[in-house]
Amino acid sequence: MKKLMFYCQHILGMGHLVRSMEIVRDLVEDFEVCFINGGEVIKGFNIPAEVKVINLPGIKTDAEFQKLQVVDNNYTLPEVQSIRKNKLLEIYNYLQPDILVIELFPFGRRRFSFELIPLLEEIKQNGKKTKVVSSLRDIVVTKQDQARHEAKVCKLINQYFDLLLIHGDPNFQRLEETFSRVKDLNCEVHYTGYVVQPQPQDDETLIDIKPPMILVSIGGGRFGHELIDCVIETAPLLENKIPHKFQIFTGPFMPEEKLIELQTQAAKSKNVKCDRYTPNLLNYMKQADLSISMAGYNTTMNILTTGVRAMIMAFTGNDDQEQRIRSQKLANLRILEIINPQELQPEIFAQKIISSLEKQPEKITFDFEGVAKTATLLNNLVSC
Repeated sequence: MKKLMFYCQHILGMGHLVRSMEIVRDLVEDFEVCFINGGEVIKGFNIPAEVKVINLPGIKTDAEFQKLQVVDNNYTLPEVQSIRKNKLLEIYNYLQPDILVIELFPFGRRRFSFELIPLLEEIKQNGKKTKVVSSLRDIVVTKQDQARHEAKVCKLINQYFDLLLIHGDPNFQRLEETFSRVKDLNCEVHYTGYVVQPQPQDDETLIDIKPPMILVSIGGGRFGHELIDCVIETAPLLENKIPHKFQIFTGPFMPEEKLIELQTQAAKSKNVKCDRYTPNLLNYMKQADLSISMAGYNTTMNILTTGVRAMIMAFTGNDDQEQRIRSQKLANLRILEIINPQELQPEIFAQKIISSLEKQPEKITFDFEGVAKTATLLNNLVSC
């Protein structure tokens, strides 16, 4: 059986991990998959039994996305970096994979060059028997010195990579819109369609709150706290206006003290339930009348595939425009509503919720075959 090594590093949210796991979930039929997780381990996260997961000593970032931090405070960052670099080389040399997939790099995660460049050099010195693939979402983060950034990306792609997979639909969003030098990349470049989670079956009874329901989520939970604060403050104003109950999920990375604060506040309202995390978010979204969330890739895909009414707020920390670009395009198509920061006031927010519940979102078809097409392209890469 062919061997595939998949490197994923999530540092702030959990979107990169969710998307990557959906991809490898479909690869186990054709590959022996070794999944390298470089971020914090998420308790209860659904991992296919056939996938071998190796958790490197975890690295995360602060909420401002400015500096790397270790998950285990028993080690310093330099110590963890050294351990991880050596561990990656050890795994590669033991596994000798036919394919190495690296999520996001070199378009992002360049702060992890300390371990990825030695790995790529090892592959190069080994005669490039391992095909190297970059797994990329539809929109990349632009930089202040964009020309220098793009030049560096081109150099790294052309030096080490055999294939670039863009997990998006070019009819909606092309990579050139946020990365101008696609034509300067010497490797093969393919759009796969969007990577989405499979829809839950109608007979799955995993929901512990009865409809009508409004679902509130903020992804991993390291940011977006102000959105949940506003929902909890708004809920009492809606208790006698709409029959809905709010089901809030704060995310696995929500600080414990903040979770307790939110749950204490939520307990004061009859129409609010606040929990940390569920691996079955899509089940809740499928049954919700309205989804209120941050605008991450995976949450947005869940909105599109379920067709739920949605209000989303873009994360713009570190001047990251990815979520804003995607959500604005979808709002222009009347698929969902954007939440602006100035609207996070209970009276204004209550009216926005009522208005959103009365609207019917437009139905537009996107390419959601990202998982299957990725598997086909990877199989073709090692069969030719």
